[in-house]
Order: sequence, then structure tokens, then C-alpha cells
Amino acid sequence: MWQMSQILPDNIILIFIVLASKTHICQTSYNSRNTLPLWNWECINDKCLPLKATHVSKLQSLETCNMLCSSIQIWPQPTGSVSLSTTAVPARSDMFQLQMIQAPTKIVHEHLQEAFAHFREDLQRIEHGSRGFEEWRSVSVRLMVNGSEDPRMTLDTDESYSLSLRPVEGTAVALIADIAAHSFCGARHGLETLLQLVWLDTYLGSLLILEAARIDDAPKFPYRGLLVDTAHNFFPIEELMLNIDAMSASKLNTFHWHISDSQAFPLQTNSIPELSNYGAHSPGDIYSPDDVRTVVRRARLRGIRVILEIDAPAHVGHAWSWGPVADLGDLVFCLDLEHWTDYCGEPPCGQLNPVNERVYDLFERLFIDVLQLTGVEDIVHLGGSDISLRCWNDQFGHTLNDSMDLWSHFTRSLLKRLERRTGRIPKLTIFWMSSLSERFKSDLRQYIDNIGFQVRNAAWAQTYVTGIRTIMSHEDAWDLNTGQGAWYEENSGAPYNSWQRVYEHRPWLKHGTGVIEGGEATIWSTEVGEGSLVSHAWPRAAALAERLWTDRPEGATRLVHARLDVHRSRLVQRGIQASPLWSMWCTQNTHTCN
Repeated sequence: MWQMSQILPDNIILIFIVLASKTHICQTSYNSRNTLPLWNWECINDKCLPLKATHVSKLQSLETCNMLCSSIQIWPQPTGSVSLSTTAVPARSDMFQLQMIQAPTKIVHEHLQEAFAHFREDLQRIEHGSRGFEEWRSVSVRLMVNGSEDPRMTLDTDESYSLSLRPVEGTAVALIADIAAHSFCGARHGLETLLQLVWLDTYLGSLLILEAARIDDAPKFPYRGLLVDTAHNFFPIEELMLNIDAMSASKLNTFHWHISDSQAFPLQTNSIPELSNYGAHSPGDIYSPDDVRTVVRRARLRGIRVILEIDAPAHVGHAWSWGPVADLGDLVFCLDLEHWTDYCGEPPCGQLNPVNERVYDLFERLFIDVLQLTGVEDIVHLGGSDISLRCWNDQFGHTLNDSMDLWSHFTRSLLKRLERRTGRIPKLTIFWMSSLSERFKSDLRQYIDNIGFQVRNAAWAQTYVTGIRTIMSHEDAWDLNTGQGAWYEENSGAPYNSWQRVYEHRPWLKHGTGVIEGGEATIWSTEVGEGSLVSHAWPRAAALAERLWTDRPEGATRLVHARLDVHRSRLVQRGIQASPLWSMWCTQNTHTCN
């Protein structure tokens, strides 16, 4: 009983073969001692409709109807061909077994084993509270990686994969799932897709899995990120790791950790402990090296790189105020100004001293610390936003013709120290785009092939970035804001960016994709605190994930709304408390809400 469909370049789903009509799974093991459920869901004209339940032998749950009715319930939807059966069989988490077919290196082999262990743990979370069943199928998951010897996510990682799920010939009690990829990250994506073909049937009280599937998939953009700011407000490690889990479930691949700002420097480093000693909100609000390694490890096993951004030369505060005490001179200017609005967006202000060589000595140590903590060698983020030329002009105006020359000097000096300490400039050295960005082509021409801009303003100047690699982070669509405006503004601020706005934003249609590495949503934590990170970001960040992975021309239709609601329910089952998209009634009656 098959429904064969293919996602074509124009993203039209064509139904090629239907060998038999869709049928329900007989729910004969429903516990007859329980009260008969109110509703039975039937797939009628490609819609799951609730009908009054009349007999236990004809029960079908909403979850099973969603998976077996018309839509492809994979998020993000694959970019290649997709074939899915319309029948399902019972499964159990401990009956999924790993068979390693090929791995290019020992470390890739070990990463695959650990990724499969996490896959099983996610199945167990979904399975929680299930009842017994007599006809569980075993599933042999066979992994084959033929390609990259490095399990890390890099700019060159091939994230494509193919997945084939089928019954074992000659038996009705076993399935084989073959996942083939050119990298560990691709294989991990394949495991994620396989996980999305499994669900808990609440009527049957058992996991179900599609009986057969064939999927070919690869992302459109290589950089698919989410920025979390932990400087304005502190988030515990456990909350950051839940966010990592949500990212992997949606196939985002870059956790941009904006770990420092003028408000706080919570990163504890062995080489410069003064930064967190002077800069953390409190002694308990710090991230130790072991904390960072824990996050990095969790992310790596889920196909995600961690980029630690130490913002400079602006957005620095009291973390750098200890220079005179340590006989290092002034490391920072413009701290604790009464009229802060003249120098920065919000207090406290602070900007590094560009003529103090000790500043660059300290950054050399930070470069090594960050590299050792994250293992990311091909990307570095050097900040560079909201630079106050007035601050520098107040200090050096009597000796300068142009204070922008100090910015060029600072940036060039930072790049030279980075090159000296790490041996080379990373392939992608990212700066926030600003009005100073035009100076890169003239003042820093020797580095231009390695420079990338992260663009927050949708009205970006094309002349600044022509030919320079770009990461889109447009605030008017991809800033996952609260919609309340900034705390220091009255009756103002950007409107709330709904998941629909996130999903429908496609800036490359206007500017082309030639130099666009990808995109990134941002969570600035000024008004987001402990306990609210996940519900604030998800499932809106999942809307970005499908836009960057699949980039279907389809907008935020009601069909997409219903699919995202299924994905949100999947996240919740895995312990990720994503916010509702609509009422529970609409979840159960999508045909009406659509």
C-alpha cells in the first residue's frame, strides 16, 4: 500500500501511484477498560477529520492520521525525491539496533555511535508511558559514511544524505533503515529524518513507524544559524542545551553564542580570569571552560558548530576596566558616562583602546582559548557593531584627521594578531555590517577573500557587500524579538516577528544568492530571561530552518501552519517546550482552521 510522491524543483507534489486506498491501523489492542475516546480521525479528501468514535476496532488517533494522510510530515521538508508508504507498523525504542556499514575514521565511527545513542534516547522520550503490544517490529539502522574523515561541521561539509526504509524480505517482523552520507553531519541529519518517521500513537499506546520510505535530501544554504545572547541576561547551561536539541531537530547547523557585551562578560577563561571576575553579573553567572565544552560536545554530536563571539571594539564594559590595576594601561574608554545615549545604544558604554598594544596581546590569548574550546577553525566572529567614533574622537581627536582610521587600525591589528596566533586567517572571518564596512575594500584589501558580513539591516547598501560573502540576519524578519520594543524607548520598537514573517522572508530573491552563505535568526536577551529561551525561540526558529534548508516558494500557508504544528508537537514530546502556534482545538481541527 504505497503513495509515491516527489518534491520537484518547483515544489509541486505529484502523486504517481496509489496501489490501494488508505486504511486505518486496526486498534485492537486499545485498552477496553478505558472509556472509548470521543473522536476517531479519518483521512477524507487529504484532510484528517474528527468523527464520533463508535467502535474500538476502528479507532485511529490524530497523530497517526497526520502521518498517514496526504502531507509529508518531515521538517524541514526534503529538497530531493521523497517516497513514503501510507501504512505503519508498531515499533519499540529498544528494538532499534545500529549496524555500522562504513565509517572513514575511528572518530567518525565513535560520533556515529554516540549520535545513534542520542537517537534512541529521543525515541524513549517519545515512547514514555506507552503500553504493551504483541507485534513490535525490530529496526536495523545501517549507517554508511563514505567521505569526510572529520566529524565537525565546517564550511565544506557535505550535509546531504539518503534514507531508505523497507521491510526485510521474507519476514513480517523486521525493517531495515539504510542511511548513506558523505559526512557524519549528513548521517546525523538522516537519523533525524528517520526519527520523524516514528511517532507515539496515543490510542494504540505504542510507537509506530512508516513501513517504507525513500528520501534524498540536502540543504540549500550551508550556513543556517541561531544567535543567542547570554550577556544581557544569563541562561543556565541546561537551557542552552535544550536549545541545541531543538536546533538539531530542525537541522539548523550553527549556534552563534554571543557570549559577551558591555553588560557582562560571563566567559571564564584560564588565560584571562580577570575578564569574568570584573565582567560577570555575579560569581554564579559564569560559563566555565567545562560548561562551554559540554555545550560544544552536545552540539557537535548533533551536527552543529558553536561560534563564540567576543564582540569588539565596542560593546565592552567593566570586564576590561582592570588594565590600570594590572599595569596594562587603559584598555577601555567611555565607561559609565552620564549621557550614555551620545556614545552607545544602551548602558554601560565602553570601547576598547585601539592604540594600546596590550589589548591585542589579550586578544591573542582569547583567540587560542576560543579555538581550544570550540574546535572551530574555519570561522571566527569578531563583532564590530555599533562603533562610537565619538568615543575615540574624544580621546584622540586632537591627533587625528579621521577617527575612522582608528577603526581600520584596530581591525587590521586584530586580524594580524589572529593570523600570527592561529597561523592563518579563517576561511570566513565575520563582522557585523555597519557604515564602516565600505572601508574593508580599500583599507583591508589583503583580507577581503576571507571576510564575511552579517547583515542586520534590510536596507543594506549593496555597494558595501558586492562580492563579499554575506550572512543574512535582517531584524525586521529574523530577529526573534518580544515585540515590546527596547526598555529605554516608549511606544516604539519593531513589531513582533511572527513565524509567518520569519518563514516568508527570502532576501536572496532581491539580491541573488551568489555571495550569500545563509542566514541566522537572533535572540537578544535584553527582555528574555532564564526559563523562557526555548519557548521564546521555538517554533519560530523552526520556520527559519525550513526556509534555509528547503526554501520552497510556498509562503506561510495554512498547510505549512499545520505541518509546523505537528513539528511543534514533536518538539514538546522530546522535552522541548516550544510555544503553541494556535489553540488545541485548531490542532485537532486543522481542516476548519485552514
